[in-house]
Amino acid sequence: MKNHKIIFTGPEGAGKTTAIDVLSDISVVSTDEAASDMTICRKATTTVVLDYGLMKLDGGERIHLYGTPGHERFDFMWDILSKGGIGLILLLDNTRADPFQDMRFFLAAFGDFISRTALAIGVTRTDLHNQPLLADYHAELDNIGIRPPIFEVDARERNDVNQLVRALLFSLDPWLVE
Repeated sequence: MKNHKIIFTGPEGAGKTTAIDVLSDISVVSTDEAASDMTICRKATTTVVLDYGLMKLDGGERIHLYGTPGHERFDFMWDILSKGGIGLILLLDNTRADPFQDMRFFLAAFGDFISRTALAIGVTRTDLHNQPLLADYHAELDNIGIRPPIFEVDARERNDVNQLVRALLFSLDPWLVE
């Protein structure tokens, strides 16, 4: 049996917990606690340690899904959770004040990990705020000098999140995805 590990990261409220929940074939382990800072304006709870789910694939392969806390004060968990990972899915909330700043921050914070693995980016909540456009994200990524797959996604939709995982796996090895 082959096991793989994918990390989901991004700012608080971007949909990491929800994305893992829609993909997981088991009950998700979540460490959500009542929000006690400005996050409370956006949502009632926030992840403080990790989220964990599991995708069971044909042939006995498994993909372990780990979600990081979005708050920088829990960044010590980011390195711990990344160990042994094959790639990173960065979720960005399009309704936040400056999603490009969020993107640059998380790309820098996970830079070493991304350089050794693969990256796919999902932009959430485009239904609530349609700016910036996906083309704007592509332009910003070109300025940074990277070209990962990037999609508009609804973290509540299994097909959307599955597309991100498939793009990440394809980035690693085109033969992994049929």
